[in-house]
Amino acid sequence: MNHVKVKSVLPIYFVGAVWLLWSLFLPLYRPIHFVLAALVSAVAYFLGKIIFPDRGYTVNPVAQPQGAPQAAQTQAKQAEPAKKYPPEIQEVVDERNRAISEFKRLNNSISDPQISSQIDHMEVTTGKIIDAVVDTPSKLPQIKKFMSYYLPTTMKLLNAYDRMDSTGASGVNIDGTKGKIRDMLDTVCKAFDKQLDSLYGAEALDVSTDITVMENLLAQEGLAGMDINSGNASPAGGAGSAAAAARSDDIQLHF
Repeated sequence: MNHVKVKSVLPIYFVGAVWLLWSLFLPLYRPIHFVLAALVSAVAYFLGKIIFPDRGYTVNPVAQPQGAPQAAQTQAKQAEPAKKYPPEIQEVVDERNRAISEFKRLNNSISDPQISSQIDHMEVTTGKIIDAVVDTPSKLPQIKKFMSYYLPTTMKLLNAYDRMDSTGASGVNIDGTKGKIRDMLDTVCKAFDKQLDSLYGAEALDVSTDITVMENLLAQEGLAGMDINSGNASPAGGAGSAAAAARSDDIQLHF
């Protein structure tokens, strides 16, 4: 609970009334006249304070709406300056934001559940593809074709489907075109997945190399259960060594 004090304005009115009456009925052209008027005004002010004293009120504090701190934090985050990227990366980030916004718009407009699910998949995959490039800018050349052709063409196909579907009409051209687009989207989703997978080809090769080197070192040190001099597996570790060798042989990369 807070105590609020409200000052009375009536004493000020008393001072104003004194000067008004003095100027009307008493002389006010010498310094002594102004001094006397000021003294009378002061007396009138203090009399007014006595007659009409200041008043105090007790005010209950307004309860803060639930979730207000989170809203304030969200606004603070939105007010933070956007992260700066090199021009070529910023261009990709801007295109990602536009693409995701358009995916969402199309998803809300198109009622077909299958296409809606495919749009969701393409939206998420597009975000992951561009995020991978933002994290590792050296991967930018790998998505040039994706950004310049595959993504905008996908948007073009979805917009064409949306326009035809919104007419509510049925016919050879409309139904045929919508069917072709519907069939094509499954291929597009797989292509988006392959594009994302290809961005991690170097990492996969590094991991495969590390595994091979580690397996060889473990075998040389006798830690993998293999006697490297005799080439025979020890009874305790033969099965484990054979399994490790099988795993090593199974590691293959496909692009």
